[in-house]
Amino acid sequence: MLEKQTAMMIREATHDDVAAIARVHVDSWRSTYQGIIPDEYLAKQSYEKRKCSWNQILNGVPNNSNFTYVAENESGEVIGFANGGLERTKNPNFQGELNAIYILEKYQRQGIGRKLLGVVAHRLIESDVNSMLVWVLAKNPACQFYEALGGAKVKEQKIERGGATLIEVAYGWTDTVKLRNN
Repeated sequence: MLEKQTAMMIREATHDDVAAIARVHVDSWRSTYQGIIPDEYLAKQSYEKRKCSWNQILNGVPNNSNFTYVAENESGEVIGFANGGLERTKNPNFQGELNAIYILEKYQRQGIGRKLLGVVAHRLIESDVNSMLVWVLAKNPACQFYEALGGAKVKEQKIERGGATLIEVAYGWTDTVKLRNN
């Protein structure tokens, strides 16, 4: 399948992006997790709640323990984002973590995810963090994306969302230098 290319720009997120990031987050959850996470749980996702969460995330001083990048289309609309930083559970094999990456459904399969992942990897490498993992629901179609980029399954765990027990998989890269050029 050929990837359609979209003119876009990736930049570090600012507080002005909170509402747009919240919109992408909620809309992406609803399209990506439909049929995976219970419908009632997805319906309860709100822009306002996500705005509060993203305000808290972006209120912290940007540093290597947490940073966010956005992708904008040619009109300057935020169409995706990625959040990364230091690995949160102190896993001895992986120093960095891709905490979240979401792209509006209309813009998926156009190379934007690769570019966002590359920017996160580059930011980590600049801080001498050369390994990374990401947690993803096992039924998420993005698993193929991570596998295609060389991510290896390194761990599984059960989580609960909306009353459903789901399997979450960690994909890991021991050398993120390969990812920064995607």
